[in-house]
Formats: sequence, C-alpha cells, structure tokens
Amino acid sequence: MSLTPEYLKEERNQAWRAELRSKTKNKDRMLIPRVKMPELAPEIRVKHQDREVNMGLEPGQAQTEATRCMDCANPTCIEGCPVSINIPKFIKYIEKGEILNAAATLKETNALPAVCGRVCPQEKQCEVRCFYVDKLDKQAVAIGHLERFAADFERNSGVSNIPETAKPNGIKVAAVGSGPASLSFAGDMVKFGYDVTVFEALHEIGGVLKYGIPEFRLPNSVVDFELENLRKMGVKFETNYIVGRTASFDDLKEEGYKGFFIGSGAGLPRFMEIPGENYNGILSSNEYLTRVNLMGASTSNTDTPVLHGKNVAVIGGGNTAMDSVRTALRLGADRAMIIYRRSEAEMPARVEEVKHAKEEGVEFMMLCNPLEYFADAKGRVKGMRLNRMGLGEPDASGRRRPMPIEGSEFELDVDLVVVAVGVSPNPLVPSCLPDLKVTKWGTIVVDEDKMQSSISDMFAGGDIVRGGATVILAMGDGRRAAENMHQFLQETSIN
Repeated sequence: MSLTPEYLKEERNQAWRAELRSKTKNKDRMLIPRVKMPELAPEIRVKHQDREVNMGLEPGQAQTEATRCMDCANPTCIEGCPVSINIPKFIKYIEKGEILNAAATLKETNALPAVCGRVCPQEKQCEVRCFYVDKLDKQAVAIGHLERFAADFERNSGVSNIPETAKPNGIKVAAVGSGPASLSFAGDMVKFGYDVTVFEALHEIGGVLKYGIPEFRLPNSVVDFELENLRKMGVKFETNYIVGRTASFDDLKEEGYKGFFIGSGAGLPRFMEIPGENYNGILSSNEYLTRVNLMGASTSNTDTPVLHGKNVAVIGGGNTAMDSVRTALRLGADRAMIIYRRSEAEMPARVEEVKHAKEEGVEFMMLCNPLEYFADAKGRVKGMRLNRMGLGEPDASGRRRPMPIEGSEFELDVDLVVVAVGVSPNPLVPSCLPDLKVTKWGTIVVDEDKMQSSISDMFAGGDIVRGGATVILAMGDGRRAAENMHQFLQETSIN
C-alpha cells in the first residue's frame, strides 16, 4: 500500500476522523502529559530472564495518549517510519476505542507490529518527527507504546486479523534467512499473490528476533504469534535448511523458484584482536545471547550450557551490549560492567535500554578500552588490562574519536568477558555466488532504491546489506525489495 499525500488526505477527511478532531480542542490535547510505560521493578526483573521489563499500557492510558495526537494534515511522523505505517490512522482508532481496527491498520504495512512496538528506536525515527517535538519542543506522542498496545490487544483478544492477499499467481519465490528483513519481505510478497518459502538454517524461525534479543525485551511468544499470522497468510517456512549447503540456488531454480531475497544477516562475530582474547571465558555476544535466548542456557537442564561469571565485563555500547550485560545479571553476576571507549553521549544503545541497565545495577565504565586479558593456570580469564581514553575530533560516524591517555593503564578482575563490538555479514551466500558483487566488508551490493543485487533475480536487505542495523530498517529493506521484485517478476513474465 502506497501512502501518497492524496490517500492520506482522503483518509484524514473521513467523517469519523473529523468528528474525533472536533471533540477535543488542540490546546487541550497539548496539555495532556505523555504517558509513562509501567515497568516491572528492577529488584524483581533481574531475577527473571523471561519476564518482560516493559509491562504495556492499560486501555485508559492508551486512549488518553492517543488523544494527544493532533491528526496532523501533514503527518511527518510517517516520513520517519521505514515501513510507512499510517500512524495517525491507527492512533485515532485507539482514541475512538476501536483497537482491533488500529491493529488491522498496523498490519497494512507492518508484518511484525508487536515486535516493532517493543524494539524499534521510535525516538530516533517516527517520534522525533512528531509535531510535538518539531514545533512545540515537547515530548512526542508515544507512538511505539501505542503500536505495542494495539498489537498486544489483538493477540490477547483471541482475534487474529489476517491481511488480505491477492489471488495466488503460482510464482515461487524464496527468502534466505528468517530475520525481520525476510519476514517483512515474505509478508508483502504473499499479499501480492506469490508462493513464498522462507528458508532458515537454524531450528527456530525468527533470526535475530529469537537468538539475539532477550525475552525480557521481546518474549518468544510475541514473535511466535506474529509468525503464525504470516503462516495463516500463506508463508511457508523450512527450518534446518542451509541454502548453499542443503541445496544450491541452482537446485532451487530447478524446483521452480523465480526470485530470491537474501536476508541471511550478520552472524559473524567480531573481536578486537588483542592479546589473550582466545582464553576460556571470553565469548562473542552472538554466542552468549544465542545460547541463552535460543538454546535455554539459563535453565539448569539445558544441554547447551553457557559459562556464568561473577565479575562480568561486556565490551561495547550498543543494544547488543546492553542485552548481554543485563543477561549476565539475570544469570547471577555479582558485578556486571559495560566497558565502552567513548562517553555515554556517544553510545549507540537506546536511551531506554541504558536507563533500564542502570536501574538494574549495571556499572558503566566509560572512556575505557581493553588492551590485554590474563588467565589462570587452567586458561580461564581472570583479569584484563585497560587504558583510559579521551575524546578527540569527530570521526566518519560523527562521534568524537577516542584517543588513549598516556600512562592511564589499569587492571580489572573479571571471570567472564562478552565482546559486543559489532558483527560481520554471514559469508556463506556470497561464497556460493561468484557473480554476486560484495563490498570489502562482505556486504552484498544492491541498488538502494530497489534492493536488487548484481544478479537480477536476487534481491537483498537487512544486515547482509547494512552490516548491522535495527530491526525496523531491515524490515524497510524487505518491503522495498518485495515491491521491486514484484515489479521485476511481472515484467519478466510479460516479456
């Protein structure tokens, strides 16, 4: 669905929207304070890996917050949404009390609304474009909280509104990987009438949503509900299936697949290549979180355990680092530390995640950088040497460059280190396709407007293209790829 200015104007001019706008004066809407998300108390949540921190809005809270929305004639909030949700429309449905209609509106363009309502950085996207922020210097409408409320309301109601799909056209397409990019792609392609199969190398569908994000932020049950909706729409899933090993792309073409979307992610961990990094007790965040989130390493009866530590250091300042350090607390760490080479102002993690980590007792060692690790006689890490950093001029990322301070080295006792300094693209798919153009970092080169690769029937998106980004940006890639693959396949079939 294309949210053209004409379409948005027509939707806004509907009688029920006009009536809602007339019920409450704008000056009264502006006096309503932004809602605060209820949260589980820190002393309770740190004892539970699977209890969600944010508890969701009550209906009255959601309706009051929705009333804050001005239903702007020029809804700039939509411009900040990578999947183009009709934000004013779904919010006005909440104000009206028609929550299932709000949920249906979300699903028009978003295959995973309950996920996005939890993990998307709305404060950097739709909410930063809100009229309240842009014109009034006030707090934005809580778009993310309301998105979660509508999606959760539908799930808890027992009603599952399945978006309409076109008549099947008999054309088979494949998505490689089952993360947010592929799921978004699959949801749109099945709406167009295609026969869509998602191939996943692991035993669970969901990609980073399952292995990378802890249940205290995104419960697996929420992901499973969204996946079931896609199944009901007609999307097929194959697990334990490695495209390039289980079957080649040529094999799939022989089976009749006409188009491919590569959403295989960035699952290759990066390390810092400093002395001692191979000692026992030094893990990548990928391994650490996958063992806990996907393989049940937090339970006593698991057959895939993970090392526990009492003094745990997590290296990095992104959301994955926050997930790792908060997981360490829930696994019994006495001391859980974030070690980051810049200041807190430069941290890429969401403000909310940093806030929650501090409430739970995480220590933040800013402007520090690891130099070397030490081990005991059995080869288990027991300490690390660091130096303190100062900030110089901004680098290519726009953040101030960290510079070591001479003579500032110090040592720290640790018995578990989780390295969360970034990831690299999974190399398997590019290695199978010599004609596929990739960058020096291993990401797939695509036309940014179409998400089409150097192989015409192959499109790509998410971390395999971006090298590590947010769930919602990956989903935007998937939607854009679906739109353009649809056009490509239609033109191909005509010719």
